[in-house]
Amino acid sequence: MLSGLFVRNVVLIEQLSLEFGDGLTALTGETGAGKSIILDALGMATGARSDRGLIRSGADKAECTASFILSNSHPVIAHLTEQDIEIVAGEDLTLRRIIQSDGRSKAYINDSPASVKLLSEVGKLLLEVHGQHDGRGLLDPTTHILLLDLFGGHKSELQEVATAYQSRQETQKTLKALRDRQSKASEDQEFLEHAMNELDRLDVRPGEEDTLAEERRFLQGAEGALTELTAAQDTLGEDGEFEERLSMALSGIERVNSKFGDSELPAAKSLQLAAEALERALLETQEARNAVSVAAQSFDVEPGRLDAVEKRLFALRGAARKYGCDIPGLIEKRAQFDVELEALDSVAKDIAKAEKEASKAKDVYDAAAKKLTQSRISAAKALDEAVAQELPPLKMERATFETRIDSAPESAMGVDLVRFVVSTNPGTALGPLDKIASGGEMARFALAIKVALAGKNEAVMVFDEVDQGVGGAVANAVGKRLSRLAKTAQVFVVTHSPQVAAAADNQFRIEKSSTGSTTTTQVHAVADEAREEEIARMLAGESITQEARAAARQLMAS
Repeated sequence: MLSGLFVRNVVLIEQLSLEFGDGLTALTGETGAGKSIILDALGMATGARSDRGLIRSGADKAECTASFILSNSHPVIAHLTEQDIEIVAGEDLTLRRIIQSDGRSKAYINDSPASVKLLSEVGKLLLEVHGQHDGRGLLDPTTHILLLDLFGGHKSELQEVATAYQSRQETQKTLKALRDRQSKASEDQEFLEHAMNELDRLDVRPGEEDTLAEERRFLQGAEGALTELTAAQDTLGEDGEFEERLSMALSGIERVNSKFGDSELPAAKSLQLAAEALERALLETQEARNAVSVAAQSFDVEPGRLDAVEKRLFALRGAARKYGCDIPGLIEKRAQFDVELEALDSVAKDIAKAEKEASKAKDVYDAAAKKLTQSRISAAKALDEAVAQELPPLKMERATFETRIDSAPESAMGVDLVRFVVSTNPGTALGPLDKIASGGEMARFALAIKVALAGKNEAVMVFDEVDQGVGGAVANAVGKRLSRLAKTAQVFVVTHSPQVAAAADNQFRIEKSSTGSTTTTQVHAVADEAREEEIARMLAGESITQEARAAARQLMAS
C-alpha cells in the first residue's frame, strides 16, 4: 500500500506532503490544475524515467519520496533481500529520488543509497500506472506474460520451468566445455604423443645430468693430461735404463760400504743412508712408472667420446628448456603427459555421458515448458472471456481483446511470447495496445484486465483518466469496477467524472493558484461537505447549484 508521498520543487509544486489510505482514492481538479504532476512525482520516486525538466523554476533540485507498507508475501521483500537491503514486512519502505539541475540523479531505498535501476525494479513491483501516462503498465509488453501467469495461477509451473531451465543451462555448459576440449584434443593428442615419443627416445635416467657434467669436465682436460703423462713416461723411461743407472750406483756404494761397513766413520753412515735411499728410489720409481702408465691408460679416452657426452648433455638441456623444467623434471613430465593423454582418451566417454544428461535435462525442460504453455493457452481463453464480459459496460462493446501466444526462445519463463492485442472497431485488424487504443481506451482495457485479475495482484494501481470520453452510465460502471477492484488492492484514479469520484473511498482535490508571478499547485484532502462540494463542482462547473449538490449527495450515497 502507498502510505505517503512527499514532493519538493517538482514543476509547480513547491512542497507537498500527502498521506493515503486503503481502497479507492480519487484525484480530481480542473483541467490544467496539475494532476499529471502528481503522477510524474510518483513515477520519479519509483524509478520511472525522469529528467531535470521536472525541477521547479528557480530551484536547484527536485525531490520525491514515496512510502509503502508491504504485506508479508510481497515480492519486493525477496527482491531487496537478494540485494542485501533489509526490509521488514509491515514497516514503511521509502523510495526517494533527487534530480539535480545538472541532470544528475540520486536514489535511496530506506535512506540507503541505491542505483536508479534498482529503484525502477522495485517500483515496477510496487506500482502500475495505466492510461495516457502509462510507462510501466500495459504499454510494456513484458508485463503481459506476467499478468497472464498471475491470472492463471502458474506459480508452481513457473518454478518447475525455472528449475528445469537452470539444469538445462548447466548441462549445456558442461557439454560445450567438453566439446571445446575435444575440438582441440587432436592438436593436444598430437603434441602429447610427439612429446612422449621424444622423451622415450631420450630415456632420461636419474642423476644422469651430474654424471655427464662430471665426465665432460674430465674429458675436456683428458687430452692435456695425457700429454703430460706421456712426457713423464718418457722421462722415467720404459726400457729400464733409469733403473739400471740407479742399480749401478747402488752396486758401487755397496762395494764401498763392504770395505767400511763396520767403521764408525761418518762416511760409512752416509754410505749406508745413500744405499737405503737408492733402494727406495728403485722401488718407488717402478711404482711411479706403473702408476703413470695406469693413469695414462685412463686418460687415453675413446675418440669422439667428448662429442658424444656433450651432444647427450645438450640434448637433455634442450628438452628441459622446451618443456619448461629442469633435466630431472623431464621424468615427471613424461609421466604427466601420459596422464594427460589418458584423460584425452576419456573425453569421448565424458561427452557421451554429458550428452545423455543434457538430453535428459532438455526432455525435462520441454515437458515442463509444454505443460506451462498448455496452461497458458487455457488461461488465455479464460482471460479473454473475462475481459470481454467487462468491455460492454465500459462502452467498449465493439472492442475485441485477445491474448496471443507465440513461440519464443527458451528461457526460465518458458518458450512463450505473450502479447495482448486489441481491436476497437469491428472489421479492423487486431494490433498492439499502444498502436490501436487511445489513452482512455487503454485505461479501460487495463481496468477490465485488472477486474478479471482482482485479488491476484499486490501492486498499487493508478488509472489515469480511465473515464476519458465517457459519461453517464458508462462512467458509473467505471466507478463501480474501480470500487470493486479496490476491495482487494489499493487503487488511485485521476478523473474528471463525478460518478467515478463518488465511488471513491478517499478524494483529493488538486488546484492551481497564482500569486504575483508565481504559480503553484496544491493538493487538499476533501471529505464530507467539502467532498460533496467538489463533486457538485464536477457536475455543474463553476456555478454550483443546489440541484448539483443534491445530485452529488445522491451519487455519494449510491
